[in-house]
Amino acid sequence: MQKTTKIRRFTSRMQARLLLVFCVITLLSIGLIGRLIYIMQTDGERYAKQVLSRQSYVSAVLPYKRGEILDRDGTVLARSELRYRLILDPYNLLENEDKIPTTLEALKSHYGIEAETVDTILKESPNSRYKILLDDLQLAQVEDFKKLIKEDKKITALWFEEKYVRTYPYNTLACDVLGFTSADNKGYWGIEEYYNEELNGINGREYGYYDSSLNIERIVKKPQNGNSVVTTIDINAQRIIQKHIKRFNEETGSLNIGVLIMDPNNGDIIAMASNEEYDLNSPRDLSGIYSEEELSNMTLEEKIEAMNKIWKNDIISSGFEPGSTFKPFTVAIGLEEAIISKDSTYYCDGKERVGGWDIRCSARHGHGELTLAETLMKSCNDAMMQIAEAEGRDLFYQYQKYFSFGQKTGIDLPGEESGLIKTVEELNAAELATSSFGQTLTTTMLQMAAGYASLVNGGYYYQPRVVKEILNDQNATVKKIEPLLIRRTVSEETSEFIKEAMYQTVELGTAKYAKVEGYTIGGKTGTAEKIPRNQGNYVVSFLGSVPAMDPSIVIYVVIDEPQNVPRQDNSSIATKFTAEIMKELLPALGIYPEGEIDYLLPDPDDITDDNTNEETDEDTNEDTNTDNNVNDDQTTNTEETTREDINSEVNDDNQEGQNEEAGEEAAGEE
Repeated sequence: MQKTTKIRRFTSRMQARLLLVFCVITLLSIGLIGRLIYIMQTDGERYAKQVLSRQSYVSAVLPYKRGEILDRDGTVLARSELRYRLILDPYNLLENEDKIPTTLEALKSHYGIEAETVDTILKESPNSRYKILLDDLQLAQVEDFKKLIKEDKKITALWFEEKYVRTYPYNTLACDVLGFTSADNKGYWGIEEYYNEELNGINGREYGYYDSSLNIERIVKKPQNGNSVVTTIDINAQRIIQKHIKRFNEETGSLNIGVLIMDPNNGDIIAMASNEEYDLNSPRDLSGIYSEEELSNMTLEEKIEAMNKIWKNDIISSGFEPGSTFKPFTVAIGLEEAIISKDSTYYCDGKERVGGWDIRCSARHGHGELTLAETLMKSCNDAMMQIAEAEGRDLFYQYQKYFSFGQKTGIDLPGEESGLIKTVEELNAAELATSSFGQTLTTTMLQMAAGYASLVNGGYYYQPRVVKEILNDQNATVKKIEPLLIRRTVSEETSEFIKEAMYQTVELGTAKYAKVEGYTIGGKTGTAEKIPRNQGNYVVSFLGSVPAMDPSIVIYVVIDEPQNVPRQDNSSIATKFTAEIMKELLPALGIYPEGEIDYLLPDPDDITDDNTNEETDEDTNEDTNTDNNVNDDQTTNTEETTREDINSEVNDDNQEGQNEEAGEEAAGEE
């Protein structure tokens, strides 16, 4: 049987459906074509740019401006100045060969860039989009060329990139306080380092693409500039102290000098400076400090060490034995704890027997009977030892901590050191005795000034600071840094006595050369023999305040190994130098003469005068601690007291060997 095949017919119904589909497709196609035509007519340029951007895309960093550093009155101490780089796009230039001659001619005529220089770049880096032709251009050097690039379309593949350069208008001024920055805006030392995050901002970004005519189109994300800081520094005060330091070193000389000016009523640092002065605009340049021969013989490590030495702020980073400037603290402790009173008296026979050892006073034959005020006026070691013994080691140690000795003050500067004080366990009888007049402990200048400020401001210890306000780039206040009261150290009564005694010390006592006509000045001298002992090397100092009874400033001067002087152990070197500074400084700070305070001055007839007849005894040796050499390592300051140091050869010679037997006896004791 033969199979049959059924043939389907293309019905009219199917034809209708097919026609419908065809019509729909046709309509959609027409719509799509129409849309494409519309897009080409309206947004074609935008889409073309997007396509081109993927082919010729460039971007550049828009640098932020680092914030300024200002003095207390708004004078700029550090700023960031706008500079320009001239950038070449080799790839783009090679893509436009017809524009190369004009571009090269423009570079030659405006900047003296030879065609050979550009040709070399094109050959070596044909695919590069970024080559620096010129750097560190100022605005006046780019304005005309910018205009030319815009006007002459035959100049291509060139643009200017902005950058900021940190500059210091006053070069060396306040270098210890300010610090400096690297090329990438990283702060080193000083305020630049401590407030680095506040001063820095956030970079912006410029995105660009070339259009069909190879003109660059840009999209800009603006940078966020850094904040500025307003310091507590007074530029005039800073200039004055640096000038006097320089003059002293030219005329007399020293291993180092430190000068610190502080407001005792809020902890503000008004000025600070030391010998180690350097140009902030070229901090790594040692040519002004070392000769060419010296530099050529120095290794890289030695140069780095030398730079770190000059960059370090000695005021906050170098510890030393303060000597007799510490005595007001010893007296204040006793007064505060009612262990002594203003009416207490002491007898000085020239030495104290401590643990079987003779520890002598600066007055080798004794001061005789002294009032409490006179113990400070005459800088009597013997009396201080008696007072410290009565206070005891526990109390003495406790108050050292109250005054922030042996710990950092918390100043807003990097590199602060804490100094070293004896622990309670280490404060044996001899250590307690010598600590009472500022030996066998190390402090920084900042610690001493901050502690002394609390003694003369009513007993309020403020954390030292160098910045008081932070501003944005519109000069609006972002943050006010208020004075920080840490603790109460002494009572108002104790503070009043210390101020009176310090005033008398300047008027009638060992600090008389610190007087400035018309002003009431209070203060204390210090003379400390450096380690190793018996080498004739001393640190002399003066720590005081003005006006004496209502201080506006605390001034601290420390001279390390004064040169070209008959004797280094002469505190008048420091007091005379301080007076010269204050004659110029006080009027500059708006502190004016007020005359003597007669009621605070005792009757000269009532003042004991046992050992004041010779300058070599009082004015040059009034607080020399050569008799009390207890340590051979100033850095660690942890060794036990040695009998040989206590009974030094210097003192034995001056005492004609009268204590030789006692020294031998002590040498055999533990």
